[in-house]
Amino acid sequence: MKQPSVFVFLFLFSALVLGLFSFGLPQSAVQAAQASPTPQATDPQTDCNPNRSINVSGTAVINVVPDRVLIQLGVQSNGLTPDLVEAENSAAIQKVMKAVQTRGVAAKDIATDLYVIEPIYEDYDSLYIKGYRINNVVAITLRDVRQTSPVIAAALKAGANQVLNVEFYTSELRKYRDQARELAMKAATEKANDLASAAGATAGCVLHISENTWSSYYGGWYGRSQNLWTQNTRQNATPSGGSDGTAGDEPVSLGQISIKAEVGATFSLK
Repeated sequence: MKQPSVFVFLFLFSALVLGLFSFGLPQSAVQAAQASPTPQATDPQTDCNPNRSINVSGTAVINVVPDRVLIQLGVQSNGLTPDLVEAENSAAIQKVMKAVQTRGVAAKDIATDLYVIEPIYEDYDSLYIKGYRINNVVAITLRDVRQTSPVIAAALKAGANQVLNVEFYTSELRKYRDQARELAMKAATEKANDLASAAGATAGCVLHISENTWSSYYGGWYGRSQNLWTQNTRQNATPSGGSDGTAGDEPVSLGQISIKAEVGATFSLK
């Protein structure tokens, strides 16, 4: 009677183990599934894929009427001794600076730009010094461009015998450069969209940008030249005074400063 009870016990124990194992297996599978995150499907239309790209360029030019002038003029003096030539030159340059100031130029806008004293020899191979020469050049900043011609005339009447350079520029170059960059990037973006659309695609994210910006002066003292190398965008900026840089009753035609920006950009395609 004892042997059958052992068999019954073993049978019941085996059934219980099998039942627990079969019950716990799905739960373990569920836990394993929860512990392992399922990779999310990516949307190929929103990916920034560098393997499919388009390279474009954009150019913008802003033409600005200058509102500042830098004049470099001076006095060249010759004398037998350094003391004599220095005294003569100093007196002459003082007269020139006073004459310029009478035209409304502030003292802070007049600065010595070059001062050179050198011996004058009898000839190229000679060591005999027959005199001395001083070149004294001042740089004058004009904040009123209409005073360019009157200031130069006043300086010459006062004793200046050198006019080395007259340079027009804008005091807001940074502002116009930023505007040119923005317009150039806008042009590049529009070009990328148009080209991608023509190819049956869409321009995506920006992968790379390169930039080049410079300015050049056209007009005034050395003649006017039209800026013909504009590619995409051109804009004229008129100063607050309303002048467009063309010649009126004034003897100086201001011309324009062309501020150009170029960008190269790479866009992904989707």
